[in-house]
Amino acid sequence: MNFIQKHLLLFLILTLTTVYSQKADVTIKINTSQAKDTISKHIYGHFAEHLGRCIYDGFYVGEDNTTISHTDGVRNDIIQALKDLKIPNLRWPGGCFADTYHWKDGIGKKEDRPTIVNRWWGGVTEDNSFGTHDFLNLCEVLDAEPYLSANVGSGTVQELIDWVQYTNHNLQSPMADLRRENGREKPWNVKYWGVGNEAWGCGGNMRIEYYADLYRKYATFMAGWSGDNKIFRIASGATGDDYHWTEVLMKQVPYELMEAVALHHYAVIDWTVKGPSKDFDSEIYFKTMKAATLMEEYVTKHSAIMDKYDPENKVALFVDEWGGWYDTEPEIQNGVLYQQNTMRDAMIAASTLNTFNNHARRVKMANIAQAVNVLQAVILTDEEKMILTPTYHVMKMYAVHHDALLLPTEVDNIYYSLGDEKIPAISVSASRDDDNSTHISVSNIHLNKNILVEIDLEKIEYKNISATIVTSSKVQDHNTFENPENITIKDFTDFKNKKGSLKVTIPAFSVITFEIK
Repeated sequence: MNFIQKHLLLFLILTLTTVYSQKADVTIKINTSQAKDTISKHIYGHFAEHLGRCIYDGFYVGEDNTTISHTDGVRNDIIQALKDLKIPNLRWPGGCFADTYHWKDGIGKKEDRPTIVNRWWGGVTEDNSFGTHDFLNLCEVLDAEPYLSANVGSGTVQELIDWVQYTNHNLQSPMADLRRENGREKPWNVKYWGVGNEAWGCGGNMRIEYYADLYRKYATFMAGWSGDNKIFRIASGATGDDYHWTEVLMKQVPYELMEAVALHHYAVIDWTVKGPSKDFDSEIYFKTMKAATLMEEYVTKHSAIMDKYDPENKVALFVDEWGGWYDTEPEIQNGVLYQQNTMRDAMIAASTLNTFNNHARRVKMANIAQAVNVLQAVILTDEEKMILTPTYHVMKMYAVHHDALLLPTEVDNIYYSLGDEKIPAISVSASRDDDNSTHISVSNIHLNKNILVEIDLEKIEYKNISATIVTSSKVQDHNTFENPENITIKDFTDFKNKKGSLKVTIPAFSVITFEIK
């Protein structure tokens, strides 16, 4: 061993000694003995509303398009990207749009379909060229469960009954025969049905006492139609901290009529001035993250109410709208709710998904808003070009938790502060898959502090540890059509493992997932 090699070895020994002599800022304990709940893959669901450039000029470019590769009018690059993401479900057609949508307008020959005005989003005229067949066939291609949001606000019970029969009935019936006339022999067997959307707001500005009775009426007449193909009836649930809504719903609707209750929460500072999507300052970043981390409080408290009326956990909680919401980018034509997606959005995604994972007992589905070109999108398009956002890469990194066994964690945390306000800096969730591999996802939402974390692995048997990271030099960084891979998933090796203890310095505004096997 020469002089340089000796000194290099000494340097490495001193470095390891220094790392392990440092007291960690945050400690994490993995409670493997308490594992009992499975993280449903449906927590990683998506949402596609007729809004801005999500459907038209997003997913759907038309069957006659000769410049963009497509299958039945749906972009092939989007199909492949969502397949790579392993999306488990897709919610459609809204959102607010759902309660003005009449599904029969979107079936049959496309040239015969009526046009409609999207009164909620931009007042644009739509030709109904993307309808039930287009959506359900897309879900089949994606191997994703469709989640249909039904029109309660301006529709009828019969309209919903007919839609269920059209999509699910296998024998002779008026709606099944109509489906066959329109080119589809076998039913799609749609399992997930939302009975209205945001009934407290754009779905009708209803009182919960009124909606609960209305829901009971709609749910009574819904049936799966195809043998054992049970459907999930999803009640329009609360927004944020409206605990009264959940209380009345759980009290007045028997669980025999309701398989799930929805919850909506967006990381919004102020609904009147939401702030920019990419040119934000440190104060806006903190306040956005504080709004995002409220998801933990809301899920906890709504779950507690559900536990009171449903101790056997028969009714699931579906957080079927969540994400960051900022001011629309002004330069995008017809870009209603189009916004860029930065490392801030990656942090929202990581902390929110950790919350859902950790509440796997009650939370069985969630849908980020939205898939393409709207709000916290995982995909952005510009004519023939397409990019994947930082949020996409976080969701791809977290795919290891799909249908895995939740490993409860304990975190001795530190806080990220602004004035008198503070929020936990470290967010974590862990799981074990069928191959007995353990995955631990850790995010550091602090804007300025790299945090030394120690993870107790004493009760986990393993031979190898690897890791990946999503991070960047500035929290405002994002992918562009000129630089589409500015932020991606990268291998991460800057951690130390010794005697059942994993020590790692998590960079500011970064997300890391460890694979331990």
